[in-house]
Amino acid sequence: MSIRSLKIVKALRGDGGQALVETAMTLPVLALMLLGAFEFSRVAFKVIEVTNAARAAAQYGAMNGGGFLDTDGMLAAANADAGNLSGLSWVSGYPSVACSCSGTTQNASCPSGKSPSGCTTSQLMVTVNVQLKYQITSMLKVPGFPTSYTVYGTASQGLLQ
Repeated sequence: MSIRSLKIVKALRGDGGQALVETAMTLPVLALMLLGAFEFSRVAFKVIEVTNAARAAAQYGAMNGGGFLDTDGMLAAANADAGNLSGLSWVSGYPSVACSCSGTTQNASCPSGKSPSGCTTSQLMVTVNVQLKYQITSMLKVPGFPTSYTVYGTASQGLLQ
């Protein structure tokens, strides 16, 4: 065998191509992990936006002593706070209002669509509870994983009347 043939055989036995093969095999897994992290962070950001929108709706409902009767105004406040989200909607049963009398066992009434009443010897405490939902379409279409997510935002705001 000539020296040239020995060099060729020695080059073919080397480990130089192993790193290339390992990189080619792990690159798709790494890319999928990065896309998954991006999708997770996108969903987490939307959850924060929906929660902040719910907080804005609850604050609107708690202001001016009767804003909790204006559910359209509360939803408009939520949409204004959400910015680039469109399609926010109420979860069934929300917004809701709970009433109590401060410092006493006296009962307060919170009739639907009417101003609360019932505290004669103390202040009326009203709590506005809000829960919003938003549908997110996934950017990744991976078999076995959902193509859309529903995220929820919840907030409560109390007020004395």
